[in-house]
Amino acid sequence: MSSGNGSTTSQVTVSIDGHEVTVPLGQTILAACTAAGVDTPTICWAPNLTPVNVCRVCVVELEGSRTLVPACSRPAEDGMQISTDSERVRHSRRMVLEFLDSANDLSQATEITAWSQHYGADAGRYGSAVNDAAEVEISQVDDPVRIQDDLYIRAYDRCVLCYKCVEACGDDAQHTFAIAVAGRGFDARIRTEYDVELPESACVYCGNCVAVCPTGALQFRTEFDLRAVGEWRPDDQTVTRTVCSYCGVGCNLELHTQDDQIVKVTSPADHSVTSGHLCIKGRFGWQYVHAPAFEPPAADTSASEGPSPDNTGS
Repeated sequence: MSSGNGSTTSQVTVSIDGHEVTVPLGQTILAACTAAGVDTPTICWAPNLTPVNVCRVCVVELEGSRTLVPACSRPAEDGMQISTDSERVRHSRRMVLEFLDSANDLSQATEITAWSQHYGADAGRYGSAVNDAAEVEISQVDDPVRIQDDLYIRAYDRCVLCYKCVEACGDDAQHTFAIAVAGRGFDARIRTEYDVELPESACVYCGNCVAVCPTGALQFRTEFDLRAVGEWRPDDQTVTRTVCSYCGVGCNLELHTQDDQIVKVTSPADHSVTSGHLCIKGRFGWQYVHAPAFEPPAADTSASEGPSPDNTGS
């Protein structure tokens, strides 16, 4: 924006809950909230993805605006007066979280669950309603888990349609465009083209969709199998940062290990090379680390024993 003397400034100052904060021009309200030390719930936003404004859980109240505005995508403008914890904001966020919880299994969405507790969200109040003296149960997503390969699974009952996987598969990372939203309303799902089996689709198994999923709807097969037998223990896991050994690009990997075994691989979202995204080798090609130890074959001692009696030539 231009200052009074005709020069151009590269910063803007906004008020967040009564406290002024200055951020670079072009930064979002969410970035301004972060700079002000204000935690803001997000579901469809990620630092390495383009905001798509679908979850609406990050909305804030902006003075002069008729509606609540999404903090993740609205650029901060000089002089903005923003409220992040007004009753209107809290009510909106609480309702969004309740709607999501009423229709989906959020048992593995730890961040969403924490925000639901923070705002006192009670999905149970949508669980049934009295209509002409008859109890009507709310619809819930109840699709079976899709297991079509050894790399990752798809559990649609946990999917909140945040679009993160679609963005990671498309323009923001892989440019494969193997998945998109299909269907309308309650029947909307993330599908492959024509809903073909995953191995038959355009998927290249980079796993970037899995890495950005906030609910466990897309999940590493190793994690899924360990959870199935009650052996997934995040508190017992360690994360070791290293460099991928497959090529010379220099992608950084985060090896998640449990009981001295790699259970999944991620990449830092702020890494200058990957921005959190990997290829199939970096994401899933770690099994060789656990290959059986090489044991040389037993030495052949027959040659040192001399010729057999039947081949003495006599």
